[in-house]
Amino acid sequence: DAKMLTCDVLIASAFISYVGPFTKPFRTQLMDEVFQPFLQTEFQKITGEDGLMPMSADTSPMKILTSPAEIAKWNADFLPADAVSAENGSIVCNTSRWPLLIDPQLQGIRWLKQKESSPDRNLQIVRLGQKDLIRKLEIALEQGHSILIENLGETLEAVLNPVIQRATIKRGSRYFIKVGDKECDFHPDFRLYLHTKLSNPHYPPEIQAETTLINFTVTMMGLEDQLLNL
Repeated sequence: DAKMLTCDVLIASAFISYVGPFTKPFRTQLMDEVFQPFLQTEFQKITGEDGLMPMSADTSPMKILTSPAEIAKWNADFLPADAVSAENGSIVCNTSRWPLLIDPQLQGIRWLKQKESSPDRNLQIVRLGQKDLIRKLEIALEQGHSILIENLGETLEAVLNPVIQRATIKRGSRYFIKVGDKECDFHPDFRLYLHTKLSNPHYPPEIQAETTLINFTVTMMGLEDQLLNL
């Protein structure tokens, strides 16, 4: 298994980076018809046409990103019990960029609220335009708590850009980030979650590049899986 790890991790990384906004059929198509053939072609350019790519026979990224026990815990925290929701959960938990949930039915946000409900996470739920948004953001940044900005439109306030971009400034062993006119400590445990109820949002390229879009929209296939798992 260790020999197969290189390509398995590459496939899992591509999965996290690119498939989040899409539906299950298109995700499968991307994995089987784009990512794997591309890796095989590039590998053969280096090793020759007879070279065998070090990749597991079952290249499911879910085996790298999560485990059945972790998925069961997510389900206990109200994540729907279907394949797409499990994939979405694995992307939320493994992406290095802040996740932006496309969630018209509010299934993803319900799971996040439960998942981050422990006292040590101290989840704060805010909306753009809320008077105490910046104050709560500053406290979460400094103390390493979680903050969820819900019901976003297709634009974000400029004051959030340094946080979304992780534009940190290092001084000695500490990191700082600018929020408005103030510099705040950037705690490594800080987590930012973004959420929109729009079913087909059109975000500018910089938002798509700086966040990980994850599509929690319920489809007929996903609803069928959820009903069968009741």
